[in-house]
Amino acid sequence: MSIFIVVNNPEDWPLHIHGAEVIAAKTYLSDPRFSDLRGLKIFNLCRSYRYQSVGYYVSLLAEARGHKPLPNVNTIQDMKSQTMTRFVSDDLFELIQRTLAPIKSEEYELSIYFGRNFAKRYDRLSLTLFNLFPAPLLRARFIHNRNWQLQSIGPIAGNDIPDDHKPFLLQTASEYFAGKGLRRRTQQVMRYDLAILHNPVEPQPPSDAKALRKFVKAAQQLDFDVEMITKNDYGRIAEFDALFIRETTGVNHHTYRFARRATAEGLVVIDDPYSILKCTNKVYLAELMSRHRVPTPNTSIVNRGNMQAVAAAIAMPCILKQPDSAFSQGVIKVGDKAEFITEATRMLEKSDLIIAQEFMPTAFDWRIGVFNREPLYACKYYMAHGHWQIIDHHNGGKPREGRTEAIPIEQVPRNIVTTALKAANLIGEGLYGVDVKEIDSKVFVIEINDNPNIDSGVEDGIIQLDLYTRIMRGMLARIEERKGERKSR
Repeated sequence: MSIFIVVNNPEDWPLHIHGAEVIAAKTYLSDPRFSDLRGLKIFNLCRSYRYQSVGYYVSLLAEARGHKPLPNVNTIQDMKSQTMTRFVSDDLFELIQRTLAPIKSEEYELSIYFGRNFAKRYDRLSLTLFNLFPAPLLRARFIHNRNWQLQSIGPIAGNDIPDDHKPFLLQTASEYFAGKGLRRRTQQVMRYDLAILHNPVEPQPPSDAKALRKFVKAAQQLDFDVEMITKNDYGRIAEFDALFIRETTGVNHHTYRFARRATAEGLVVIDDPYSILKCTNKVYLAELMSRHRVPTPNTSIVNRGNMQAVAAAIAMPCILKQPDSAFSQGVIKVGDKAEFITEATRMLEKSDLIIAQEFMPTAFDWRIGVFNREPLYACKYYMAHGHWQIIDHHNGGKPREGRTEAIPIEQVPRNIVTTALKAANLIGEGLYGVDVKEIDSKVFVIEINDNPNIDSGVEDGIIQLDLYTRIMRGMLARIEERKGERKSR
């Protein structure tokens, strides 16, 4: 991907950054060759992004040409919005107060160069603001009126950069470009850019390191330029064509914000934000399964008003679940009515609704992987030894997991696959893992996971590398379909 720095007057731009070409805004706007070029990354460093100004049109036409502008037009509008500024000021209240506490003046200006500041103590606030307002050079103005408040945020013109900041800007810009430019340049020109969001220190990630490498290999064989990103790369989402989330998802979590941002930017996204919303809330899933008559264990939605009635009606022992429980956490077994009331009361402190579900002991759960509304893989997840769950978190040490066994899809009982497909297809056409119990040839859906485990040597035990290729091929097809739709408009 070629990198261009667009400025009002190249003579005013103070730095030469290896790997980036500096051009005048009028050249980018009027030279016909830029309309035909593809795969450009445009860093818009014009003096102003005022509506219908040259700077505004650079970002607007870059989007129309299928280039990757930073900032894009949505960010430009956000920077002008006082409502957005107040929202950010409130949302980052504690971080702002903590960061600016040593400052004794009534006003302060923070210069942000590609998400960083000259003084390292401001880096966290700088990166957070850059992620919310992705633009190369930003100036955030704060005022103190009992508390610090963000008053405004906007671009910094090249000729407004202090001389003593220029070496630091050169360093940060070069490092930033190396992240998606110089470091990743190869002789082979890839068709599309794929970001894989992961957390290198997550204790129970949805894919282990070896599986992630297999995803990268499969994507590269399909001409994807792949970059592993983390939560600190939020501001760079618009640089990519697709986002693949391989980090445990949640609604009140950066993974959901990544999915929302990527969807808004027109990327192909797995997990998409709608799947995250639906699958991470078991109250929603219980209602959805009931409405569409998908067989599940006897399930009740519990609140403070009906807690006593549900406790009296449901067979004991039973299972209580927090709506956002995952990896067997937030799920407990209660043995009688008294324990039910105690534990439900505790859980209802966190959520106004929880789930009570019939306890169905089995030696294993089926996991049917579904992608693009088709079965992808099948596994048996056995319960942890001496425990009623797949993962035992209560042994006082490292969580213990039961063994797993990959099964060819064609050997799975047909009613298990068809029931899993029916459940997953109610959510969408993403990547899902449907947990199913089989008792006396009857099938019961336990839950649908929007971010199912795919670990090397486990879920890929039957179709192996083809599992990764099929997912990447599906993402490629969606990108090409979307690009085709844009061309036809």
